[in-house]
Amino acid sequence: MPGSSHEAMHRIFQKDPALLTRALQSVLRIPFPEPRDFAAMNVDLTEVEPVERRVDTLLRAETDEGTYLLVVESQGQPDERKRGSWPYYLSYLHEKYRCEPVLIVVTQSRATARWAAEPIHFGVRGCPSLTVRPFVLGPDNVPVIADEREAERDVPLAVLSAMTHGRGPRAAAILESLAAALRTIDADSAAVFVQFVDSCLADRQAQQMWRDLMTAMQYFWRHPLAEQVREEGREEGRLEDRVEMTLNILEWRGIQIPDSVRERVRACTDLHQLELWAQRAVHVTDAEDLFADDRS
Repeated sequence: MPGSSHEAMHRIFQKDPALLTRALQSVLRIPFPEPRDFAAMNVDLTEVEPVERRVDTLLRAETDEGTYLLVVESQGQPDERKRGSWPYYLSYLHEKYRCEPVLIVVTQSRATARWAAEPIHFGVRGCPSLTVRPFVLGPDNVPVIADEREAERDVPLAVLSAMTHGRGPRAAAILESLAAALRTIDADSAAVFVQFVDSCLADRQAQQMWRDLMTAMQYFWRHPLAEQVREEGREEGRLEDRVEMTLNILEWRGIQIPDSVRERVRACTDLHQLELWAQRAVHVTDAEDLFADDRS
């Protein structure tokens, strides 16, 4: 599973290759032909003698218009060395496979997106022999999906949205919408997407909110990261963990918590009851509604 935002930002396209062509078509407005089939390819572009060169993700897309090689590069910050290696990647792949290579850069940074989108020119100034124009997916063009129904229509795109925009004032709405949408797909795919998002949330508060949401929905508990969270929960006390989870979810959703509600939650010593309240906290619109089904 991915251990960093760099890995997650390109491995999501390995998990769902069709997301990449949908992004090219709907986000970047590129008339990319509809693929009939995808195949993952060896990312090692090293020749017999020179230094090792690897792309992040390499996919082969078969279309009615021919075969394309989709080169996905995850970029955290500007790196001038890439302005030499990217043209090499494309030239090497075209020479080796005789297919059209397409370079897509994905990033969480607006500054990096602007840098990556700059054309790369080799040759005489004003009359280059070679020009490379990377396609860039970043905060300025990946849609902000903060609506549950919109997230359900294209869950992988909603995952990419959370990975790209999962910070700032809209983080709560984005993560809540995605959490709800994950219920509509198979559990194994949902669990993989959960960890992609977790790896990309640099904001610690947003990451904790995401883990609380996923704990309440039971997606975390089938994958390795869950053991880390469980261990932390054992150390701090499972009851206290559920109490804080319930209150934190309400706070992050912007729901006012009366003292009476806060005191009742903190006073509860029934772990099962606290887990039910944590799950309700994801959906209620009033803090008192946590206890709606508990009233006699």
